[in-house]
Amino acid sequence: MLKTDFESQKNRYRVFGNMALVVPKELDELEKPFSLHSPKPFEIRLQVPDLRVPIRNFLRTREVGEFLSGALAGAMTKAVLAPLETIRTRLVVGVGSKNITGSFIEIIEQQGWQGLWAGNGINMLRIIPTQAIELGTFECVKRTMTSAQEKWKQIEGPKLQIGHVNVNFSLSWVSPVAVAGAAAGIVSTLACHPLEVLKDRLTVSPDIYPSLSIAISKIYKDGGVGAFYAGLSPTLVGMLPYSTCYYFMYEKLKKSYCQSKKKKSLNRPEMLVVGALAGFTASTISFPLEVARKRLMVGALQGKCPPNMVAALAEVIRDEGLTGLYRGWGASCLKVMPASGITWTFYEAWKDILLVEKRIL
Repeated sequence: MLKTDFESQKNRYRVFGNMALVVPKELDELEKPFSLHSPKPFEIRLQVPDLRVPIRNFLRTREVGEFLSGALAGAMTKAVLAPLETIRTRLVVGVGSKNITGSFIEIIEQQGWQGLWAGNGINMLRIIPTQAIELGTFECVKRTMTSAQEKWKQIEGPKLQIGHVNVNFSLSWVSPVAVAGAAAGIVSTLACHPLEVLKDRLTVSPDIYPSLSIAISKIYKDGGVGAFYAGLSPTLVGMLPYSTCYYFMYEKLKKSYCQSKKKKSLNRPEMLVVGALAGFTASTISFPLEVARKRLMVGALQGKCPPNMVAALAEVIRDEGLTGLYRGWGASCLKVMPASGITWTFYEAWKDILLVEKRIL
């Protein structure tokens, strides 16, 4: 027993030169080698939350489905109609021939068949976010406005009394579709205008801007970040009536046709026709503003840029008469009508595929 105690105490001695110290048992335990089987004195556990279910639920929401449907519809439409977009831009700006056939021949002779898809890379990059944002915004604002109108009807809206006169504020006179269309055009323009500038430069002046990287570098070098927003004000002015009219006409034509035929929704061929008519009407009404917008955006390339949209319209009338305001209108309709019809057809088809729960508003 004494020997055992002595051995225990002896194990606690530590020799440093000619000195011997007694080490406390607690410190002695810390010096023992760590064993995998010994209890861990300190442990940190980090638990990463499982995000798969929230992400999957988010991707199945109506808003994401509409966003993706718009992106896919825009990409598929532009891939088919890129040559018409190239010809339309040249006619509107006034580059080369003044008719569709002549412009087509000029492009083939100067740039080959690939010239018909000049700037199509940036056009695809532009149209995917533009259509996604535009259609997603349209659907979201339309639902919000419709819900707001229903709530105001239930509570009869706010009232203002001035003396013996009562003024009732109501949203019944506001068209949710028109407001949504205007919002869609404004939001998508603000988000994607730099891509529109790049697309126009690549299309109109391929010799000066032969590639996307060179175009970005040269535009930034010449005017900084602000150069990518050149012509933003006239673009918004031109987009507002077009977008408002476009979505309003589509919803109005669709609703009227369904009521006359006593059906709930359009089939694919009917969507194609209704979308084409909506695009034709909107393009015809807003086309003079489109001409002025294009003049302002690319006027710097020709060394004569009007100071504002009114000046651009006056310049067109002075040089070409009133008919100049609709120069390129035929090519524009040739491009806008099939583009509108195909876009709505693809959009509704992708919504049927991507949306988990589809509700017709």
